[in-house]
Amino acid sequence: MEKTEAYLFTHFKGTQKTPDDEQVYFAVSRDGYKWQNLNGGRPVLRSTLGEGGVRDPHIIRKRDGSGFFLIATDLYIYGKWGENKEGWYRCQREGSRSIMIWKSDDLVNWSEQRMVKVAPDDASCAWAPECIYDEKAGDYFVYWSSRCGFDGFAKQRIYSAHTKDFREFSEPKLYIERDFSVIDTTILPENGKYYRLTKDHDETSIFMEVGTETEGEFAELKDFTMKGKAGYEGPTMYRMNDGETWCMLLDAFATDGGYQPFITKDLDSGIFTPQEGFKTPDPFRHGTVMPITASEYERLIEKYGIEE
Repeated sequence: MEKTEAYLFTHFKGTQKTPDDEQVYFAVSRDGYKWQNLNGGRPVLRSTLGEGGVRDPHIIRKRDGSGFFLIATDLYIYGKWGENKEGWYRCQREGSRSIMIWKSDDLVNWSEQRMVKVAPDDASCAWAPECIYDEKAGDYFVYWSSRCGFDGFAKQRIYSAHTKDFREFSEPKLYIERDFSVIDTTILPENGKYYRLTKDHDETSIFMEVGTETEGEFAELKDFTMKGKAGYEGPTMYRMNDGETWCMLLDAFATDGGYQPFITKDLDSGIFTPQEGFKTPDPFRHGTVMPITASEYERLIEKYGIEE
């Protein structure tokens, strides 16, 4: 595969106040900090199944490099639930147990959307699905957050399943449980380890852990820069194309501050430094950044056009 020289950001938009906010948007960047919309700032993928809206899109390059999978939450606050407190309460107790899936060989031609149930039968939502390739299992490890009926939907937990093709999934298993609600888990495989960020939903802060197997023991990094700092969600991490820097993005949702970048050259330390110069043309909400090659960057611009 060619070396990566740019970045693709898949995300949804804004504050769910228009019909299009909860769909899939693409943006690109040369440096990983300054972003430009594709497709005139309009959705690239629209949900026509389930609730009719999607949030939290996550994209992954296939293990063999032959294509991409994109998965997302089946949730449409604007169109179905209402943005008020009652709407948010109901969608966590009466929501979809399925995730949405698209496939592409080249980032510009996408398959028909598919809707696949992944959560337990008594679950009331399947939120913020993400995935990584599991080296030990030889398949893709998919994880998301759900509330379940066995405890009266008391709190969010992280569940997981395995898949080889994003069509057939193993039975869901409990993956992360704490005394508090946990959501928005993201995992970065690097250097034979797995670095895991998760939101403490009750405290609205992010904590960081590290392990050597996807389903093995994880140890919390006590010196993590953002530990206990409230007001953040939707974490994502990516290796910069210099090969020696990692960027963590956190959505400062409590202050409407949008995504804020923090960088490190030592993931094991948990110490991240705020980075200046991060700019998006409009509010990006919970998504994923993926390094892409120069030819992929040019192909995306040729297909969708870029906003200057």
